[in-house]
Amino acid sequence: MRTLALSDEILMQVEKPARYIGNEVNAVMKDKEAVKVRFAMCFPDVYEIGMSHLGIQIIYDMLNSFEDVWCERVYSPWVDLDEIMRREHIPLFALESQDAVKNFDFLGITIQYEMCYTNILQVLDLAGIPLLAADRSDEDPIVIGGGPCTYNPEPICDFFDLFYIGEAETQYRNLLDLYKECRENGESRKDFLRKAAHIPGMYVPSLYEVSYQEDGTIAEMKPLYPDVPAKILKEMVTEVSDTYYPEKPVVPFIKVTQDRVVLEIQRGCIRGCRFCQAGQLYRPVRERSLEFLKRYAIAMLSSTGHEEISLSSLSSSDYSRLPELIDFLIEECNKRKINISLPSLRIDAFSLDVMNKVQDVKKSSLTFAPEAGSQRLRDVINKGLTEEVILQGAKLAFEGGWTRVKLYFMLGLPFETEEDIRGIAELCNKIAATFYDTVPKEKRTGKVQIVASTSFFIPKPFTPFQWAPQCRKEEFLDKAYLTRKSITEQLNQKSIKYNWHEADVSVLEGILARGDRRLNQVILKAYEMGCFYDAWSEFYKNDVWMQAFEDCGIDPDFYTVRERKDDEIFPWDFLDCGVSREFLLREWNRAKEEIVTPNCRMQCQGCGAARFGTGVCFEKRG
Repeated sequence: MRTLALSDEILMQVEKPARYIGNEVNAVMKDKEAVKVRFAMCFPDVYEIGMSHLGIQIIYDMLNSFEDVWCERVYSPWVDLDEIMRREHIPLFALESQDAVKNFDFLGITIQYEMCYTNILQVLDLAGIPLLAADRSDEDPIVIGGGPCTYNPEPICDFFDLFYIGEAETQYRNLLDLYKECRENGESRKDFLRKAAHIPGMYVPSLYEVSYQEDGTIAEMKPLYPDVPAKILKEMVTEVSDTYYPEKPVVPFIKVTQDRVVLEIQRGCIRGCRFCQAGQLYRPVRERSLEFLKRYAIAMLSSTGHEEISLSSLSSSDYSRLPELIDFLIEECNKRKINISLPSLRIDAFSLDVMNKVQDVKKSSLTFAPEAGSQRLRDVINKGLTEEVILQGAKLAFEGGWTRVKLYFMLGLPFETEEDIRGIAELCNKIAATFYDTVPKEKRTGKVQIVASTSFFIPKPFTPFQWAPQCRKEEFLDKAYLTRKSITEQLNQKSIKYNWHEADVSVLEGILARGDRRLNQVILKAYEMGCFYDAWSEFYKNDVWMQAFEDCGIDPDFYTVRERKDDEIFPWDFLDCGVSREFLLREWNRAKEEIVTPNCRMQCQGCGAARFGTGVCFEKRG
């Protein structure tokens, strides 16, 4: 009989008790006595965010397809329950069985963004698992990290036993088999981790040591034993149409961030924007077959009852079978009265035609991401988007009946000038003017609405901009004020609304993104001083974080404002994401010269990803 970990009295005290009771549609229940390995899969943020993440659904489905494994889910308790659990000494539990996470074999944590690092410590703390891997015994779960932030795991390496570098579908079976074998042989935690380091894609931080130069940069990172690999190559699925994908995703009881069926149409991106980490990490582009997508679309719609399906991809317009897929989905979704969501489309005639078909009732806002205000700066970042294309897309949209356009830009990009920042306001003005030039007065239902949003540029590992300096908070804010002032000087200023991101959070994210092992102590200190849910602006405490840096004797500027030398050893250089350092450095130098690099389908750039023997690198070109 399944007993809830929280009493009715506690559930009545917290916001959204459905976050904690499990038993949702398609949740997997197994006999815990019949399985050999129990795996708690954690997204270290609130339930509504975690339940919207496709990666967890894929891993959950895959692990539960193994007869000897039961994978359950766990999320960060919201602040109200966190307080009660600490006061009442209630250990963190998994949703399916409601059993304490501390009693599982593995705690897997997906790390999607840097601002959840203190939430990882919250999860470990509430579970009763020692925060530092060095303090754990053979009785504690193996704590394993995965996801995009593991491409620089060093700032959080002290809290993890193991990191899985790359896509999860390839090596988990081997890892779990090794674990079962070590346990049957009575081997220790250390024995298991030493052997796990031999499995491709596995990084065991305790088996490596780092030394530093006098100036604080890294002198060397080396394995402690000769049999431990000095370089770890990412794991990657080569055949994305022949791999795990959930036919029955878990359906939450409450509204979550993305309450819909998600169909991942491809992995990777051909575009090569120089600021974009995902575009480099997931190279080469691999497309799922049309047959695969049709089958899973119908299966997931049938098994969930969701009223919307969304295509997931870094650049949906680049999927080569998009017209056929859209035609199929429109026919199926019309029959079932289901909405279609199409993010990541370029705004061209084909895309607008598609949006007309799927948004025939309500024209919601259209989204463009020019990223930079001037053509010069778009060339620097290799955006591959001209002003002519943007304005033509806007014209087509206005002709099609849209009256609201969202525009996304970045401030603080490398080699940015005041002119580039003013260009943001000028481009917004030109788009507004396009509306008035395109739509006759008698056909207008009101003003055009242009919503411009700026985020602040954060250099990330494994991008050409990993060498770039990042702005200080004050510089970021000056740029935002200049953007706002420039908008007020435009003829169509009343049609333009402007939003910008928090500057201090962006600076901290930049520190954590390119940080080294010395930041573990800062993160631990910030957590001990009350920081968690840092990704939520209402809980973010910048003064506490700055105090933590000071207490640890670490200068945050070392990780942000400094320009790196071409040959500097980075904390993540022991990892190989498939894209060579030589290629990234070449792209950094091309950015300085404002040279555009063609996309992968136009011309191969020799980035290194062809070694995987799959995807766009091996497509036949006409």
